[in-house]
Amino acid sequence: MEADPLIDQINALVARLDGLNDRIKRLTDENRSLRQQQEQLNMERAALMQKNELARQRVEGMITRLKSLEQNT
Repeated sequence: MEADPLIDQINALVARLDGLNDRIKRLTDENRSLRQQQEQLNMERAALMQKNELARQRVEGMITRLKSLEQNT
């Protein structure tokens, strides 16, 4: 008769461990997905920064040409 509470405790522990294993798998998958999203966003950010730099250089070039034209008139 004393084995019944012990078996119940073991079964409860097994169920808890199963739940924890499921949670670990979900969190691992979520973590992997978030890391992939972060990497994608980092690549997009780098591309946007490069485009921004090119635009800045073009604007500076236009300003320089306008100043040059202004001085020549």
